[in-house]
Amino acid sequence: MPGKPAPIKKAPAKKAAEKAPEPAPEPEPAPVEAPPAEATPAEATPAEAAPAEAPAEAAPAAEGEAAPAAPAEETPAAEGSPAAATPAAEDGAAAPAIDAPAADAPAADAPAADAPAADAPADAAPAEAAIVEEPPKAPTPPPPAVPTSAPLEVSVEDVNESSLTIKWKEPETIGDSGLDGYTIEYCKDGTSDWVVAQEELIAANRYCIQKLTTGDLLHVRVVAVNPGGRSEPGALAEPVPIREIVARPKIRMPRALRSRCVKQVGEQVNLLIPFLGKPKPVVSWLKDGQPLDTKRINIRNSDKDSILFIRTTQREDSGVYEMTVKVDSFEDKASVTLQIVELPGPPASVKLVDTWGFNAALEWIPPKDNGNTEITGYLIQKADKKTGDWFTVLENYHRLTATISDLIMGNSYTFRVFALNKVGMSESSAVTKTVATIQKTGIDYKPPEYQDHDFSEAPKFTTMLSDRAATVGYTTKLLCSVRGSPKPKIEWLKNQMVIGDDPKFRQLSNQGICSLEIRKPCSFDGGVYTCRAKNEQGEATVSCKLEVKQIIISDEKSK
Repeated sequence: MPGKPAPIKKAPAKKAAEKAPEPAPEPEPAPVEAPPAEATPAEATPAEAAPAEAPAEAAPAAEGEAAPAAPAEETPAAEGSPAAATPAAEDGAAAPAIDAPAADAPAADAPAADAPAADAPADAAPAEAAIVEEPPKAPTPPPPAVPTSAPLEVSVEDVNESSLTIKWKEPETIGDSGLDGYTIEYCKDGTSDWVVAQEELIAANRYCIQKLTTGDLLHVRVVAVNPGGRSEPGALAEPVPIREIVARPKIRMPRALRSRCVKQVGEQVNLLIPFLGKPKPVVSWLKDGQPLDTKRINIRNSDKDSILFIRTTQREDSGVYEMTVKVDSFEDKASVTLQIVELPGPPASVKLVDTWGFNAALEWIPPKDNGNTEITGYLIQKADKKTGDWFTVLENYHRLTATISDLIMGNSYTFRVFALNKVGMSESSAVTKTVATIQKTGIDYKPPEYQDHDFSEAPKFTTMLSDRAATVGYTTKLLCSVRGSPKPKIEWLKNQMVIGDDPKFRQLSNQGICSLEIRKPCSFDGGVYTCRAKNEQGEATVSCKLEVKQIIISDEKSK
């Protein structure tokens, strides 16, 4: 009957297990779709029979994993059928399960396990189960190739009436698939018909497009190609006219402007920069990358030069001025650094650090405003509180600390500091808030005792009188020098007779130099002249002979 379970005999299974000393050969793997659903444990039955309605729980085999048993819930078996006896094969292999018509038994073709259910008696010998192998996995396909990024910095290298040479840099991102090459395309301005310039891809970063028509205005772009396809194009910023450039633009920067142009606040700036280029170049200026303020800065351009003019400079005019000269797609750039300077501000503060002995230590902070140029030094002055007059003690001093020495004991001093730069000295100064007082110490000064020196000396002539010859009618002078202390009295004598106040003679004595002037002497003025010097210590004389000659005129000359 279809609803009656078939009895299962254990003895043949045990006997089959004893006859199978070797494990059964592995059958071909079959898909097992039995889900791990909770199985209802079978009730303990006598050894002669077991109910078929309860699914047998899979028990692990002693020497291997048992294959899951097919559910026998809706598979009736008649007495005496092969399923009831479950005899083992003579070669020790597990007997395959009989196909059941039930829909809930997807694993009917799987090999049955030789091991008994979990609730079967323990004396049943388990059999080895068949091992199921998984099919090999298919290999992972490689990722698809990706195009590169666009070529960089496409620019014109040369142009004439029939060709155009461009250059560029390789893309920033190339990728793992590499780079096959570049293709160059161009089209006329106003159209969208792009023409490929070369037949094959090129690997170089430079290409000359030839056989062009003079006067055309062309747009040019470069495309990088790899296994992933075409990249985004890198194009020229502006269309290029196909024509001959007679002279490329070139700025001839004067040597004086190549480093830096320094001007003081209020001065005039007039920079003339020549350039070359034909046809006439287009000139443009930028200050620190921004357009110029035309209200303050004037630009005058001609065919050969450009002039940057500022009537009255200010600090804000400092910066980097960039000049660009352009002819079609060719250009040249040059920059001028303009530095507007002025007097610096005073030091931020100055402080009296210490006072000892005849010294005072100062310390100050650099000025907040350096006049747009470096500080070259400092000037330090002191003032006595008694007089209030300022005196310079250090000039062109480069440090921020200083020690002022040789101060007067008992006086109080104030100090001030000026800042210096290449323009000059700051208009104001930083003054110390505290006063440096040089304390008096108990010193008894005893001046040294000196013996008075006696400078008294008798008169002594250091330069003697010399004999002289004079001509009648021509004034002559006698000279000598004398020393002595106290100052000696001078007298002149002629032939041992004191001359006195004779108006014919003029007597002088100055700083020891004695002179006697004889005005228009005659023949009677000749003789021996003596100079005599007297003082408290003694007397000295010196003499000479004066000869006065007469001029004789011959008779022939008189006639």
